[in-house]
Amino acid sequence: MHIAIFGAGGVGAYFGARLAEVGNEISVVARGAHLDAIRANGLRVDSVFGDMLVRPKVASASAADIGPVDVVLLGVKTWQVAEVATALRPLLGPDTFIVPLQNGVETPDQLAAALGPEHAVGGLCGGFCFIVAPGHIKHIGGITFIKFGELDGEKSERVERLRAEFAAAKVDVEVPDDIRVALWEKFMLVVPFGGVGAVSRAPIGVILKTRQTRGLIESGMREIAAVALAQDVKLSADVVERTLALLDRTTPTGTSSLQRDIGAGKRSELDAWTGAVVRLGTMLGVPTPTHSFLYAALLPLERRARGEIEF
Repeated sequence: MHIAIFGAGGVGAYFGARLAEVGNEISVVARGAHLDAIRANGLRVDSVFGDMLVRPKVASASAADIGPVDVVLLGVKTWQVAEVATALRPLLGPDTFIVPLQNGVETPDQLAAALGPEHAVGGLCGGFCFIVAPGHIKHIGGITFIKFGELDGEKSERVERLRAEFAAAKVDVEVPDDIRVALWEKFMLVVPFGGVGAVSRAPIGVILKTRQTRGLIESGMREIAAVALAQDVKLSADVVERTLALLDRTTPTGTSSLQRDIGAGKRSELDAWTGAVVRLGTMLGVPTPTHSFLYAALLPLERRARGEIEF
């Protein structure tokens, strides 16, 4: 298969490199010093599962230099999806599909609206991956997996083909029966933890062992479950308890990307995480007081990072 990595930061580069290891052609859309380094030296991925060096078929700042591919792994931030959607068009042939790797529940529908539903599937992943230098990615482990599937639940040949390539690369891969359930379960895992962590500035172990902040996380999860139910997403009755138990097993020093970005004064995924819960809850008539508080408390910092206000 010919696979384009659009946004070759952490997870996009990691999963693309794993596919290259089993003979798939990889092309990369990147920019700046990262692109220059990839062109000069290849894409280097150091991983706890074995280091990799990928020589892309094409590495460019423009998708037009690559042309139609079989699959696009979309690794940009959630707030960049709407901005880059039209830039993906040169990569699309009649059967090309885009696998979004963002944490969020709105990206597949954004892609379907911008580019046509035939090109959009649902996708999510896990794994601690980040850029350590231009052209150089480090994967330090964590729960590393990828899941994707057709939005209508069909077990399509194209999705199965990609699943088989990931399996050949010894990646933990799954095509869930209902990708929207999987998306909302991941959303429930990261969003309350991200918001509470950003407000408290504490790691997950401290948050979960403090009665008040643990209560905020649990109430945030229940709000997400209510919003999902209002959209007819069939989450299990014990999803909140299972998700809390999963958080309890994580590394106690862990923090979310949202917390790290806000703490560093960077633009974050606040609108696509906490803001999305508030926005969808308002639209569906579902109260979301916990997320409304978290969003309001963090919005000034987010607006400062965007350059909208100064203080």
